[in-house]
Amino acid sequence: MNLIHYFTRYALLGMMILVLAGRGAGAAETNQVKPPVKKDKEEKSAHAFHGKLKAVDKNARSMSVGKSIYYVNAETHIQRGEKPATLESAVVGEEVRGYVKPGADGRMIASSLTFGPKKGAKK
Repeated sequence: MNLIHYFTRYALLGMMILVLAGRGAGAAETNQVKPPVKKDKEEKSAHAFHGKLKAVDKNARSMSVGKSIYYVNAETHIQRGEKPATLESAVVGEEVRGYVKPGADGRMIASSLTFGPKKGAKK
């Protein structure tokens, strides 16, 4: 055999080894089992809410609706029906609805709140 024949044979063998080694490494990466992502019961994403007002903490500027606690800040738009209102005018047990989003500290901040029954709702 001549030199070209040996060179071709070993070059092909080397390429096959590289290809097979690459497939094996890729297969090992894709076959790895990743642990499931655990989600909190209360997701920390913006969402609408509604329910009965359970408690109001005027000092902490917060309120409880169901199992959730929502906070009010200076930018929160609060109304009763179609009229402006304040957190201090909230009555425990009344209906409340609004929209909240996570603040920089992770607390859920209300951007809007409406106290009282929905307009047109049956009493």
